[in-house]
Amino acid sequence: MIVSIKSILGHATPVESTVTVQGWLRSRRSSKGGFSFLHIHDGSCFGTVQAIADGELPNYDDIIETNTGCSVTVTGTLVASQGKGQDREIQANEVIIHGLVEDPETYPISKKRHTFEYLRSVAHLRPRTNTFGAISRIRHALSAEVHGYFDRHDFCWVNTPIITASDCEGAGDLFRVSTLDQIHADNREQFADDFFGDEAFLTVSGQLNLESYACSLGKVYTFGPTFRAENSNTSRHLAEFWMIEPEIAFADLAANADLAESFLREVIQGVLRRCPDDMAFFDERYEGALIPRLTAIARDNFTRMTYTEAVNLLLESDQDFEFPVSWGADLQSEHERYITEQVIKGPVVVTDYPKETKAFYMRLNDDEKTVAAMDVLVPGVGEIVGGSQREERLAVLDERMDPRLADELWWYRDLRRYGTVPHAGFGLGLERLLLYITGMDNIRDAIPFPRVPGNANF
Repeated sequence: MIVSIKSILGHATPVESTVTVQGWLRSRRSSKGGFSFLHIHDGSCFGTVQAIADGELPNYDDIIETNTGCSVTVTGTLVASQGKGQDREIQANEVIIHGLVEDPETYPISKKRHTFEYLRSVAHLRPRTNTFGAISRIRHALSAEVHGYFDRHDFCWVNTPIITASDCEGAGDLFRVSTLDQIHADNREQFADDFFGDEAFLTVSGQLNLESYACSLGKVYTFGPTFRAENSNTSRHLAEFWMIEPEIAFADLAANADLAESFLREVIQGVLRRCPDDMAFFDERYEGALIPRLTAIARDNFTRMTYTEAVNLLLESDQDFEFPVSWGADLQSEHERYITEQVIKGPVVVTDYPKETKAFYMRLNDDEKTVAAMDVLVPGVGEIVGGSQREERLAVLDERMDPRLADELWWYRDLRRYGTVPHAGFGLGLERLLLYITGMDNIRDAIPFPRVPGNANF
């Protein structure tokens, strides 16, 4: 029977079974006694299984020509191992070689340490490495935990459009979708001849559409690709990434913060439970005490403070920040990390930001200076979640909205006309959360094929 290496190493497959494994060689070494030791991985888990090929096998001369990266199918008896590091191995009675590595000397991911920058240039092969195999399995587990959390808490998954006519964030950094041969952005009339009869873009957020369903179904979420045409060549920005966005009706900012805290706690616990070997690898290789840090996040309550309290805390510190601190200015990453790492030493929910720094759809507070917005800040990263209570009052929404948007977002304004309700939600980038969970530094390593300025090669 064909079994996974995960099944073998996890003792789900009994000793003395006849098994078949399919995978790729991590290494091969041959002994003078006429045996070859094949270390095989199949992507199902972090580990490899050792198969011992006897010199009496009819294709043994071919076996000893294999090397790192070759693909094989091995059939044999699963036995207790006498060697170190693994308690099970396969006594092979058949080794089928499917694909050889043409030139081991030029194999792009030969068995040696490579820089992450180099591995990005061979993104089609990097999942065969320990690091990217592990991060791929953790990404899968995290995605499953996202859906699992919302399913357990009675949310409905809504597939919001990828093609949209609305710029939710108002930043203007959008990818245009068009069938026209040539486009002049300042001539809107010509878009009447385009496929959708107007300008259309790749979405930057599903939030506005999601609010419509929250005001009908109560608790909803979307989880899918989003796009930003920002010319940001940094370790924290991608042109294409995945967003997790829940939206809840009959909810205020406090309920929204409770949701974000509960969500982060449960999905982190889920990943730690599902991927112990992969997480142990990142704990050992990339960030010491990673697992204890995540365990604490998943266990302890988050500290909450207002933006004003955060600013006062920073002003009273003796830190020499690169970016000056003042009320009304955005908190920078260095400010967020100081609060979470030096003062609180844990996650912080910052609320009630100046209205000038936030989007039109965020609910205006009674002081008329701040809005019911929140950011969740975590050590090592800074902001990881951004959200708000949405403005449900039409008159206030219209006052804060750019008048040019009023006609375009007539349907969004309708939600305030017909049975308006307090509601709230947040957005969280899957890749940023994955960086936080693994301790990795560059967001380009948190997605299979990164899309960044000047690079869409794969």
